[in-house]
Amino acid sequence: MLRGIYTASANWLGRIVMGALLGLIAISFAIWGVGDVFRGFGRSTVATIGGTEITIEQFRQIYNDRLQQISRRAGRPITPTQVRALGIDQQIVGQLVAEAALDERARQLGLNLSNAEIAQQIITNPNFAGPNGQFDRARFDQIIRSAGYNEARYTAEQRRLALRRQLSETVAGGAPVPQTLVSAHNLHENEQRSVAYIVLGPAQLGEMPSPTSEQLLKYFEEQKTSFRAPEYRKVTVLSLTPADIAPWIEVTDEDAMRVYRERKARYVIPERRAVQQIVFANEEEAKGAAAKLANGMSFAQLAAERNLTEKDIDLGLVAKSELVDPAIADAAFSLKAGETSAPVAGRFGTVLVHVGKVEPEQAQPFAAVASEIKREVALERARAELMGRHDKIEDERASGMQLAEVAQKLGLQAQTIEAVDRSGRDPTGQPVADLPRGVDLISNAFMTQVGVEADALEVPGGGYVWYEVVSVQPSRDRTFDEVKERVEQRWREEQVSQALRTAAAAMVEKLKGGATLEQLASELKLNVMTASGLRRSAARDKLPARVLDGIFRTAQGEAGSAEGDSATERVVFRVTEVAAPTFDATSADGRQLTSELRSMIAADLLGQYVAQVQSSLGVSINREALQQVVGGER
Repeated sequence: MLRGIYTASANWLGRIVMGALLGLIAISFAIWGVGDVFRGFGRSTVATIGGTEITIEQFRQIYNDRLQQISRRAGRPITPTQVRALGIDQQIVGQLVAEAALDERARQLGLNLSNAEIAQQIITNPNFAGPNGQFDRARFDQIIRSAGYNEARYTAEQRRLALRRQLSETVAGGAPVPQTLVSAHNLHENEQRSVAYIVLGPAQLGEMPSPTSEQLLKYFEEQKTSFRAPEYRKVTVLSLTPADIAPWIEVTDEDAMRVYRERKARYVIPERRAVQQIVFANEEEAKGAAAKLANGMSFAQLAAERNLTEKDIDLGLVAKSELVDPAIADAAFSLKAGETSAPVAGRFGTVLVHVGKVEPEQAQPFAAVASEIKREVALERARAELMGRHDKIEDERASGMQLAEVAQKLGLQAQTIEAVDRSGRDPTGQPVADLPRGVDLISNAFMTQVGVEADALEVPGGGYVWYEVVSVQPSRDRTFDEVKERVEQRWREEQVSQALRTAAAAMVEKLKGGATLEQLASELKLNVMTASGLRRSAARDKLPARVLDGIFRTAQGEAGSAEGDSATERVVFRVTEVAAPTFDATSADGRQLTSELRSMIAADLLGQYVAQVQSSLGVSINREALQQVVGGER
């Protein structure tokens, strides 16, 4: 969230530098926005907050760090266009401004921490402890370096973050949670309802009259924009992944055999044993049980004597590496089939281990895995060749060749998508087949123009996808003749929907007047169905969301109706039972709910506080300087 958190938010360091509460500061810009503070001023400053300036270089460093974190999490680089489309640049600016505002306010209030206090925080942090549990200087240096810090920068950051934490906890750390709010939230989330219902569809309306040409033409004119043809683009696509290259790479039997010998352990199915164990409280008890086994009692009888089922003692048919406790593993794999071990001191107590059947190790012959090995080797070689081919394609594109020409020259197969809209569908409304996986080709194709040489998209796991917009068919109004069938279909759907709404409303009135759902269902030759245990957030698989919402707006014993899975389906229902949930604020669930609500209240308070601080200090964002770092128009 704030700078220190963003430097290492994905791991332990985020927990070192700041508690979860401080992360809520960034919410202020999500709530209050930064759009009204953009101004143009000095070229070297991205933003000013009171007397604090955020320079271009400071912002560029944090911006690049943040993009690297996002790219690592996404498994592929994120482009500047995607950054702007997702508003990441705005978020980073907002978070830096919030951070600087709190730093400024801390200075105004005269807050400070001594060097001794900061040192104590670092020394007592368990993340910097060595094997003996004491502070380890070498570990400390290694960890902060891996997070991009030196000692001076890290300790300075700790001081700023600690002061922000003081401010944050003062404003929102002790926010009380009214029990009325907790109870109301619990009621909203966990109240359960039962209903009886029937489903109306076109079959219950009888024969619907056909529309006249005049009706359809009038409807078309009224709804013309909804039948408008979207923008379509013709796109050339060239995909190059290891899987594309591998089929053209020859791997000889000799090559495959060499790999088989080098990796032989991969083609061995390890010995597996059916292992059972009984855990005892101490060694004496285990020895007593072992004596019973020596006197003729079976392992199963011993388990039954201790009220253990087969499930309680069975570890399954396992390889040695699958047993967590090394002592148990060694004992189990030193026995013969049917034998039981002497007492074994395991991690979780003293154990008797019994072995059932034994499946010996099996080595897969070369012939059985040769084709698999050849595919793997071909892919490995393809990955090695990938960058070389990538560079050849880029060189040809740089010379001015079109993507289709590049593919032809290099013996590659380019794909031409004749027409695709923003949703990835062709003019018939069907999804375009065989689009490259792992990249958002369509969105990127609609963010460029004809003739523009766009950057290749990187495929997660290795590979590239190049694309080129060949032509654009602008969005246009379709003629009535082009969409006559669709117009008639939609007209009919609307007529059916309106008729069902009217019929359902009439049925609800009859139910309110004393009729039963069974009587109405009988007249329509429908079955009355029931559903119970419905909850607002956990039962949408039982009934459509709109029906569920209607049920929870209807009192017990009352009737209502709602649209079903589509506009041509209507559900008429009666709420038969409303079960209020029990609530114990001291239970685990109660404490968790209270904690969640406390965080929500704290987020709101903290967001308002930061917004007030920013307002009182004055915030300005330099549009031109921001563009120097992130590019694009603002």
